[in-house]
Amino acid sequence: MKLGAISVGDSQKTQNEIIVKIRDLINYKNLEPGDKLPAERTLSEKFGVTRSNVRDAIQRLEFYGLLKSIPQSGTFVANIGVIAMNGMIEDILRLETPDFKSLVETRILLELKTVRLASLRRTDEDLKNIKAALDAYKEKALSGEDAVQEDLLFHLAIAKACGNSTINTFMLTITPQIIIDFGKYHVCDINQAVTGIEEHSGIYEAIKKQDPALAKQKMKDHFKILYQYCYKV
Repeated sequence: MKLGAISVGDSQKTQNEIIVKIRDLINYKNLEPGDKLPAERTLSEKFGVTRSNVRDAIQRLEFYGLLKSIPQSGTFVANIGVIAMNGMIEDILRLETPDFKSLVETRILLELKTVRLASLRRTDEDLKNIKAALDAYKEKALSGEDAVQEDLLFHLAIAKACGNSTINTFMLTITPQIIIDFGKYHVCDINQAVTGIEEHSGIYEAIKKQDPALAKQKMKDHFKILYQYCYKV
């Protein structure tokens, strides 16, 4: 896959090389938790890369909690200890881009949990948000348009209603790639609009009734075709 003249693989390789250099810099300078890293401009000149490259690598380490960027102040080493940091960076460097099957499996595992929690914890405001997302999905699906984004926004509304910020954050993290993959593999072609609407409506009604067992079963039924489909890709 290409992004302009630079492949995704090349971008990942550059990020990894910068992450290694940041790790080595932290170790060489014996930086302690809370210590400040040199500015992006300084690091880009030192490493011979662009500031954008450095920023991407820092954001990746920040995503995993190894660095902390504070506006107008700089980037600081997180309070986890050097040994743990080195071990985590080794794991990060070995991570591969999630494939479609992995994303589907992860999404299903997460959503069977979120829909159960949402049915128990949802507020009236959460229910309004889920209904609004459902209505937007209905309108788009019935018009024959691509409703992937509205579909996922419905599921994100459920994730928000589950009351677990970590699960909600994780769902937000994997959703952009899911949207890309759904378009790539034409996943929405496998369901007719009416079927999709009926399944989403069933999930909503179970959450509305605050019936966790029914909500989980409705979500499980909803994912049955998707789960089977992902193993044909």
